[in-house]
Amino acid sequence: MYRYDQYDHLIVRERIAQYRDQVRRRIADELTEAEFLPLRLQNGLYMQRHAYMLRIAVPYGLLASRQLRMLAHIARKYDRGYGHFTTRQNIQFNWIELEQTPDILTDLSSVEMHSIQTSGNCIRNITTDEFAGVAADEYLDPRPFCEILRQWSSFHPEFIALPRKFKIAINGAHEDRAATQVHDIGLTMVKNEAGEIGFRFLVGGGLGRTPIIGSVIREFLPWKHVLTYTEAVMRVYNQYGRRDNKYKARIKILLKSLGVEEFARQVEEEWADLKDGPETLTEEELARVAAYFTPPAYEQLENIDPLAAHADNKAFAKWLERNVKPHKVPGYASVVLSLKKTGVPPGDATAEQMDFVADMADQHSFGELRVTHEQNLVLADVKQSELFEVWTKIKAKGLATPNIGFLTDIISCPGGDFCSLANAKSIPIAAAIAERFDNLDFQYDIGDIELNISGCINACGHHHVGNIGVLGVDKDGSEWYQVSIGGAQGDNAAIGKIIGPSFSAVQMPEVIGRLLEVYVRDRTEDERFVDTVQRLGIAPFKDHVYATPIAAGELVGEDEYA
Repeated sequence: MYRYDQYDHLIVRERIAQYRDQVRRRIADELTEAEFLPLRLQNGLYMQRHAYMLRIAVPYGLLASRQLRMLAHIARKYDRGYGHFTTRQNIQFNWIELEQTPDILTDLSSVEMHSIQTSGNCIRNITTDEFAGVAADEYLDPRPFCEILRQWSSFHPEFIALPRKFKIAINGAHEDRAATQVHDIGLTMVKNEAGEIGFRFLVGGGLGRTPIIGSVIREFLPWKHVLTYTEAVMRVYNQYGRRDNKYKARIKILLKSLGVEEFARQVEEEWADLKDGPETLTEEELARVAAYFTPPAYEQLENIDPLAAHADNKAFAKWLERNVKPHKVPGYASVVLSLKKTGVPPGDATAEQMDFVADMADQHSFGELRVTHEQNLVLADVKQSELFEVWTKIKAKGLATPNIGFLTDIISCPGGDFCSLANAKSIPIAAAIAERFDNLDFQYDIGDIELNISGCINACGHHHVGNIGVLGVDKDGSEWYQVSIGGAQGDNAAIGKIIGPSFSAVQMPEVIGRLLEVYVRDRTEDERFVDTVQRLGIAPFKDHVYATPIAAGELVGEDEYA
């Protein structure tokens, strides 16, 4: 994985020293909160309901075991013993004291980590497939391009004060596991008829207040032009994106107002002055960065059936089916560690669990691990012969719930328990739904289904693209929840449709139950929930949900996480 060079170390050291002085001046009241706000946001520090929240960058979701141990140390020393992994493959700490933040950043720098550009109107953390480099269906490893874009965008003087935040995702596999269609820029690696590698270039995707699927502005861009073409897009956005209204400031609004053809024309016009310029990538530069992502020392192994020696172990078999993914190297597999055990807020991991996972990475996965945008962790390079041992160990730590892709593999933001922007709590809703449907036999019968929860319209829980999406809304000062169905991420990304009036918190588990009843009643063989919704439309689901009143009851876990 990538290691800092002398420039990275210098930049981070100087940023920490600068920030330490800013904190000192804020504590001494030499800076007002209004003056300090943009300075702290440049370092990933937010003020939330109860305390400061620090968001730490995990570039393209890749962590070394030593870095995860440092995150465990921070959770233990500066927070309340846990961290929250996010849908942008980062980690957040929710109980941070301002005075300690410079020391946290210093600790992070010792393992080549930082919190730069995890907030603010800049290019945020660049994300990719959590199985990048090991996926069996991969065309080309996207991580070198992620790193090239990270280096290019960090402290870029032209794009450090954009009209609004900006998000980029890159996918290098046949299946889009990076959600490229709902990013400001979505890059999909493709081959043309001559066998040359390039990018299918999408612009203007995004969720939030105005959810939109991205539009293709170039079907094939040779890889060497990825920086210059991205810069052309950014220049058009930076010049014409709205700054008078933050709700209309994203690039998706600009693209929609101009139209795809006119936007693309302006990009091409801007690119004419950049094409073949000094930022054009060379074979040598790509090879230099790609050298950081060389494959580990795989052994020459044959594929085996891990279940053969444990044929009577049904629990192990279920885990293999849901949590173990194919690997491009014979004899190896990728293991997803579920952070969705019932009773635990989705995406949360304790310091003890982080230390444990770091040890597992050292023992079984060449000292590396991944963060998924579904808020789970991955050991990417596990020998098939060691899968039973791995399962036994992680089961003891609550990380082996065989629910990846199932109903209880819920994506959720922290919501109103922490976030000052939230209209409603997310965690208790996730807990109540997980408790209601905590039956693996039932989940296996229901099959693949994505349930996403956001506490506000900013959509940090990606509710728009959930097969079932739940959005917290304010209704006369009370917390209510709007439900949409039919959303999807990946190759066939779609925005869900709202089924009708919102529900109270205590009604939500029954609402989900009624939606599933329609699916079970009307599905065809091998049809997923989202397929049934897209075939039938929302009408039968809406009719059944609202047919009779839903009684109020007690919400599981309502006060547990406050």
